[in-house]
Amino acid sequence: MRWPVRWVTVDRIVFGRPLRSVAFDVAVSGLVALFAVLGIFAQAGGAAATAVGIVMALVLLFRRIHPSAVAAGVAALALLQVVAGWGPLAYDVGVLIALYSVVKYADRLRDGILAGIVAAIGVLLAAVQTPGPAPWWAGALYYGLITGAVWLVGLNVRTRRLYVLSLEERAATLEREREAESRAAVAEERTRIARELHDVVAHSMAVMIVQADGVRFTIDRDPATAREAAKVVADTGRQALEEMRRLVGVLREPSRPEPAAALDAVPAHRRPALVELPDLLDRFRAAGLRITDTATGTPVALPPGLELTVYRVVQESLTNALKHAGVGAAVELRLEWFADAVVVRAVDDGRGRPVVRPAPSGGHGLVGMRERVGVYDGSLAAGPTLGGGWRVEARLPLPSAPGTEEGKAAA
Repeated sequence: MRWPVRWVTVDRIVFGRPLRSVAFDVAVSGLVALFAVLGIFAQAGGAAATAVGIVMALVLLFRRIHPSAVAAGVAALALLQVVAGWGPLAYDVGVLIALYSVVKYADRLRDGILAGIVAAIGVLLAAVQTPGPAPWWAGALYYGLITGAVWLVGLNVRTRRLYVLSLEERAATLEREREAESRAAVAEERTRIARELHDVVAHSMAVMIVQADGVRFTIDRDPATAREAAKVVADTGRQALEEMRRLVGVLREPSRPEPAAALDAVPAHRRPALVELPDLLDRFRAAGLRITDTATGTPVALPPGLELTVYRVVQESLTNALKHAGVGAAVELRLEWFADAVVVRAVDDGRGRPVVRPAPSGGHGLVGMRERVGVYDGSLAAGPTLGGGWRVEARLPLPSAPGTEEGKAAA
């Protein structure tokens, strides 16, 4: 077996900054210092000019984190060089580096514009002090072209840098919004499930009360009927207890009222049952889906909460098909009954046309289905098919027989 090779990159941090940036800045400063040291015997000013160049190189180490201060420091050193009458020297490339840095990294472009004005004044002073037969304006033009090009390059890089930062911030904001919407959808769906399970438990308790009253009135006159009623009370109580456990697991604080939908399959206040599936399919057929429904296996009676979950999974699967595959899409719906589970499978061909009216809504799509299936320890698989459609398959374990549960309780 071959394992894929994965390359892992680690960005080391030095002095709170990436190692690559620190290494590059040290190399730039070292180059400026090298120019200063190499000219110690040949350049005007000798050792004093070299010292100024080394200080300028050290100042440039902080050009990313304090670009405006670095530009001001380099400008002061360049002014000292002008006052001393040394003229342009090789390490004056540090002035161009500082100018580029302040335009690129300063928080406000105003600092870069001010640095450009100071650099223009420095160009005139350097042109006046440059020895040679050429007129001073020729030197000023030469230095001005170089300085202007550096300033424009810095402005272009700054613009691209800010654009990339804005895209990253927008992507991070959208990601946070998606996460917040997903959490809100999960909370709202759990609240809805809790409300529905509450109705299931309340119904079971009502059945138990009625049957218990029947036992009290028939235990002397008809013991067989009383025993049967007592068994109904016990089975219903076990079922209600299981539903109550699930209710406690998903109960959350109440959510805001749900918006009404034009084709909503069932009112929020009424709990649907599997016998209503044909009516549900007819509504989706009227909305434009071409549904082929089949059932295999032997259906069994389901607890009300589990029956509601199967209904909602079918409803939400068809809703997704109508929303995304479109009107006219063909959907194959299968309900498979096994000894230990019931499986709902919905596959569409993805070849419909856009809907012209709101689609029926039973929750929050895959989020809602996943929450409902998870309440009953089931599994949900959803994804595209090779033909361009979409497939949803939910497997829900069936509860154990009452006798089995009773045996477990006794053990």
